[in-house]
Amino acid sequence: MNIVCLDLEGVLVPEIWIAFAKASNIPELKRTTRDEPDYDKLMKWRLGILKEHGLGLKEIQQTIAQIDPMPGAKEFLDELRSMTQVIIISDTFTQFAAPLMKKLGWPTIFCNTLEVAEDGEITGFKMRIEQSKLTTVKALQSIGFDTIASGDSYNDLGMIRASKVGFLFCSTDAIKKENPDLPAFETYDELMAAIKKAL
Repeated sequence: MNIVCLDLEGVLVPEIWIAFAKASNIPELKRTTRDEPDYDKLMKWRLGILKEHGLGLKEIQQTIAQIDPMPGAKEFLDELRSMTQVIIISDTFTQFAAPLMKKLGWPTIFCNTLEVAEDGEITGFKMRIEQSKLTTVKALQSIGFDTIASGDSYNDLGMIRASKVGFLFCSTDAIKKENPDLPAFETYDELMAAIKKAL
């Protein structure tokens, strides 16, 4: 029994924080897990910047409402879901993901939750589980699934390496250079062909 585990941002939809950095004119917020492997450190830093600028959930959600899936992403996902089970495993948050899931046809997503004050200030975040991507893949394997994983960032490497087969998708030159043994693809057609071969 196979199950495909995909990252969300950078694989199916544009990076939310990069879009928000542009919308809010705060270039520091362009930093993502492609740059910072420590997610906890990255999120605490982001929340500090939001507080400094008096920005909260509402402003980020306004940006997310304008984000569309990457060209071809929904078609790729639809075709994949017609062949096998697919779960999106993301370090994003339910408050960010919902509008994007609607545009992708409501695939299953496992992600985290933001702690939000009544005035909309994001005061913290609750991770579903430590090392959520790797832990989830191992849990799926423990109940009889062979996992096939793909992602673009440092926080995807654990699930990619722990899977039956794993691929980098639209990753950075630095990550590809540091992981020369991992097949790296740039188009959905290439990724689909590799997944079909693995199924």
